[in-house]
Amino acid sequence: MTKASDGKRRVWSRKVLAGLRFTSLRLRLVVVFGLVALTAAVSASGIAYWLNREAVLTRTQDAALNDFEEEMQNRAGSLPPEPTQDDLEAAAVRMSQSSQRYSVLLMGEDPNGKTVVGNSDLDSFTLTDVPKSLQKAVNEKRPLEKGNKDEYHLFWQRKTADGTPYLVGGTRVMGDGPTGYMLKSLEPEAEDLGSLAWSLGIATGLALIGAALLAQAAATTVLKPVHRLGVAARRLGEGKLNTRLRVSGTDELAELSRTFNRTAENLEKKVADMSAREESSRRFVADMSHELRTPLTAITAVSEVLEEEADSLDPMIEPAVRLVVSETRRLNDLVENLMEVTRFDAGTARLVLDDVDIADQITACIDTRAWLDAVDLDAERGITARLDPRRLDVVLANLIGNALKHGGSPVRVQVRLEGDDLLIRVRDHGPGIPEEVLPHVFDRFYKASASRPRSEGSGLGLSIALENAHIHGGEITAANLAEGGAVFTLRLPRDASHMVDQPDESPESTEGSA
Repeated sequence: MTKASDGKRRVWSRKVLAGLRFTSLRLRLVVVFGLVALTAAVSASGIAYWLNREAVLTRTQDAALNDFEEEMQNRAGSLPPEPTQDDLEAAAVRMSQSSQRYSVLLMGEDPNGKTVVGNSDLDSFTLTDVPKSLQKAVNEKRPLEKGNKDEYHLFWQRKTADGTPYLVGGTRVMGDGPTGYMLKSLEPEAEDLGSLAWSLGIATGLALIGAALLAQAAATTVLKPVHRLGVAARRLGEGKLNTRLRVSGTDELAELSRTFNRTAENLEKKVADMSAREESSRRFVADMSHELRTPLTAITAVSEVLEEEADSLDPMIEPAVRLVVSETRRLNDLVENLMEVTRFDAGTARLVLDDVDIADQITACIDTRAWLDAVDLDAERGITARLDPRRLDVVLANLIGNALKHGGSPVRVQVRLEGDDLLIRVRDHGPGIPEEVLPHVFDRFYKASASRPRSEGSGLGLSIALENAHIHGGEITAANLAEGGAVFTLRLPRDASHMVDQPDESPESTEGSA
């Protein structure tokens, strides 16, 4: 798979993940709306069902019991004191023909004191269908008093048999009259209540669907401005500082968009001011360095002549001459370093690539500076890389020279290959770098001790080395070794051609809303 396809896959994956995160927030809003609607609909449906159920059952129950009580007074109360079974059955049949359509069971005593039973429907209603507790309550005689004018009362109970609900009621005629029980099926009412439950369930489902659609619309209304704000913030982070949002309305999201626009405007202004000041500073340093080169050339020429004649000068003057020569060279190095730093800051530094034998390059760097006796090189012959030889020499000279100056000899330079990368490690055997200094070793003009603001170097060597590594697409790291000493690791690609072919791309700024 090519790098281009890998890049497209990563971009597609990021878009999919972003879409999932966006959908997740939308889903949470829809779920919350749905749960609220479901809770409200179920609560309302449950209350409506319970109220209707009680109303239907109470109405049916009252009508049946009132009718049964009236029939007991009229039909059973007119029976002889000691009715026969035929009398009871005839009265039970006439009572069951009421408009309420219930079965009747009548019980009395014949002249012999034997219990006789009359049933309107012997196959469907017998005494075993009457709960024992109800029989006991019906036959219990209560004393007459001010609050109780009847010895016997009408009692009822709901029961379910074989999945069918029934209403069972019973009472006894005053004056040792017959006892009567009624059994009424509540199946029609149950079917009506089932239809009501289905209707309420369908209404709840429709309410839930409506709530989901409403939640979707609300989520779109809320999340669309948030999504636009997120896109605008991402573009602002990419450097498109002229990104602005269209603002409409007076709600909180509109106020948030106005705040974003004000923030982006202030940020753009501050960045523009900082860029202008930075450009002015770079131009000043470049102009100053350029202007210093002409007088420095003359001073350098004079100092070289004085150095050649130093041995024949007055001994009182010789130290001053040598100091002038040394400081002139130092000033010349500083100006060259400043001009190099300015080129890096301005983005005008360019690579001039060539095929380089790394071992030969390091050997030449060490030999030119007369460091052969102080440096131990561990590098295989034949390791080549396509780099800028001049800039590589600057990096090596700075790293090795820094190790010799601050760490002491012997300095070991090791070259290894790691995949497509070239690793060059420069190790010394000194005391190492203080931990508080380690994060700042590549900072420009950084001094490890405030009491020693002046040193032989310019304070720019390691920062220039790091910039030269970056322009190759590489990196330099510094660390301390457990056994003592410091190590600088230079990592460079074996072929830096992609850093030359790749154009300088600046973020494109676009006007308008996100």
